[in-house]
Amino acid sequence: MRKKNYYIISDGKLKRRENTLYFENEDGAKPIPINSIYAIYAMGSLSVTSKAISLLSKEGVCIHFFNRYGFYEGSYYPRETLISGDVVVKQAEHYLDHEKRLYLAKAFVEGSILNMEKVLLAYKLDTSDLISALQSLSDAESVQEVMGSEAIARNAYYSAFDSILKNFEFGGRSRQPPGNEVNAMLSFGNAMLYSAILSELYHTQLHPAISFLHEPAERRFSLALDVAEIFKPIIVDRLVFHLVNKGMMKKDDFDRQLNGVLLNDSGRRKFVKAFNERLESTIKHRKLKRNVSYQRLIRLECYKLVKHILGAEKYRPFVMWW
Repeated sequence: MRKKNYYIISDGKLKRRENTLYFENEDGAKPIPINSIYAIYAMGSLSVTSKAISLLSKEGVCIHFFNRYGFYEGSYYPRETLISGDVVVKQAEHYLDHEKRLYLAKAFVEGSILNMEKVLLAYKLDTSDLISALQSLSDAESVQEVMGSEAIARNAYYSAFDSILKNFEFGGRSRQPPGNEVNAMLSFGNAMLYSAILSELYHTQLHPAISFLHEPAERRFSLALDVAEIFKPIIVDRLVFHLVNKGMMKKDDFDRQLNGVLLNDSGRRKFVKAFNERLESTIKHRKLKRNVSYQRLIRLECYKLVKHILGAEKYRPFVMWW
């Protein structure tokens, strides 16, 4: 049985009966065979019994929790079974060594900018500001300067959004809370992507809290933020453009709350369905010569990091070619 992501939108409880999970709510109990679960995304108020946690841990299933406003709250990350002491030590060495860390930080931002460029070129928009940002990135001598180049590129990239979007206005990036419908989708999509990347990191030898572009910090798995820079334009931004320009998202899929705009239940259901379809959709991989899903592309990127850290193969960021 192929494992898949499970998205729980409504409130309820996860319980275990023998070797099967059950999601219980006011509508009754629905069985979820444990061998069919890849990861769980909880969008409502979810209670999880200790017996269910034990089974999820045994099977290596992550649970990502979002609050009722669609904001990411945290993840249940089972005890790692693939963590390698050699990889973790070398991963820490790459963080502590200025040149090694700077190389990886630049690589993440280079991949991000090149993928932003691909997005804009698909809409026949000017990319000269992104090219300038790439030049400043190559000259950067610190991670702070790398972050500065990334900020310049992203601001230029966001300035083109209103030329792409047909049914909603963007007007610039706003967060916590998002200021309009497009920002609400971007924030929610980025949180979903972070969670998806965290699930992939779990299945590698990498330690999710040792990062290179973002500063490692308490209470967050910052390596997922690093990898997300590469995939935001590919997965989240293009998905938002698709949903908006195809008229799939409507004004009544959003609510004005907390002095901002958030996806409501119907909006989250639409977005989650489209996001999962995007993760499961495939492309013909140039190097592997076979179809791989977008979700698999994330795992492959993590494997490339492992090879780089171990000195087997120099890391180059993934850049889409379609």
